Amino acid sequence: MSTTTQLPLPAHFVPHSVGEVWRVPYQQRSIDAKAWAKQHHLLPAASDTFRLCLLAIDVQNTFCIPDFELFVGGRSGMGAVEDNIRLCEFIYRHLDRITEIALTMDTHTATQIFHPIFWVDANGDHPPAMTMISLDDVEQGRWNVNAAIAEGLGYEIDRLQSYALHYVRTLHQDGKYPLTIWPYHSMLGGVGHAIVSAVEEACFFHAIARDRQTHFELKGSNPLTENYSVLSPEVLEDAQKQTIAHKNTAFLQKLLQFDAIVIAGQAKSHCVAWTVENLLSEIQATDPSLVQKVYLLEDCSSPVVVPGVVDFTDQADAAYQRFADAGMQVVKSTEPIDRWLKGKEKA
Repeated sequence: MSTTTQLPLPAHFVPHSVGEVWRVPYQQRSIDAKAWAKQHHLLPAASDTFRLCLLAIDVQNTFCIPDFELFVGGRSGMGAVEDNIRLCEFIYRHLDRITEIALTMDTHTATQIFHPIFWVDANGDHPPAMTMISLDDVEQGRWNVNAAIAEGLGYEIDRLQSYALHYVRTLHQDGKYPLTIWPYHSMLGGVGHAIVSAVEEACFFHAIARDRQTHFELKGSNPLTENYSVLSPEVLEDAQKQTIAHKNTAFLQKLLQFDAIVIAGQAKSHCVAWTVENLLSEIQATDPSLVQKVYLLEDCSSPVVVPGVVDFTDQADAAYQRFADAGMQVVKSTEPIDRWLKGKEKA
């Protein structure tokens, strides 16, 4: 590690642009990053004796840019933008402390179990976005699988309908959120799928300054299950106990190799909470002492809030309290990083 003081913010970082979409000038930023590294005596990440991973969950346009499909406004109304300003500042101020940045990316296509096209009512109409489909809704036939999509997914309609019933029953039995019909979002190949421009620029700057490739981890493309957590889909088996999806063991093992895992991203109530929950469960099942290496940047995540429709703030706060009670560190990005680590860095 280099200095214990925070680095300054580079001149190219403009906070008011964080809520906008624009092209990162890669070539110029690569020149800037190398000059910045020389000016501030930054060493390649491979030389770090204390290895810190920043895990930024789903900091994509679809969740983080106002007027996009699932903007996470939180109760302030501008939550994800405010979070990403702080996240960018955290990256720039700690370029010398962050060994690697890992970005998860929610990745969807149209015909998935949580999108409107998958379901129809008795009139053949699709459910509006933000409809909650319960076990009772499927058992009573209020919502059925759209027969027209079955062939494209490689299923006969009876089998797919049976699976859909199994799916909502599994969510119900496991005490998870009911199946939410989300607006079409984070569509593969679309603008919404991309990482927020300002965050992408910060990650690219880090990659060049520290000679360390940013890691990109895609999730959510399986048509038959939600995938809030990057570490595990919501449902792993069909009614016949046949595997339909797998836990992301390789990425879990990658994360646990670091001395510290710092977590930010969207949404605090869903993809962040589910990822941290899975991480906690895996740690408790293998080596409970590892929980102390996890740090949650609570000021770089916001919950899903749709005014007049849903507000998951209380659930998100309860989850973070549960994580803290289990031994994870809930911190703010603006706090001195040495205060979190409390001497854990190796000499």
